Amino acid sequence: MTIEQLRKHYNSRPFVPFRIFIADGRHLDVKHPEFLAITPGGRTIIVVDSEHTAEAVDLLLVTSLKPIKNSSRRKRK
Repeated sequence: MTIEQLRKHYNSRPFVPFRIFIADGRHLDVKHPEFLAITPGGRTIIVVDSEHTAEAVDLLLVTSLKPIKNSSRRKRK
């Protein structure tokens, strides 16, 4: 995964939440742009979850990114 690919998702307007898949089989969700930080060198990212726990990930371990489908859409009556 390259920093340019990540920034493409991160900078999309309007922002579309996305899932980051990691080489060890886990995934991290970025539900808002404020929940992701990119270090100045662009090699490490920090993802914060809804419980305010931060995890640093080496970008070389990211295997793919996928938009998260909006499961909170309003249902029509």
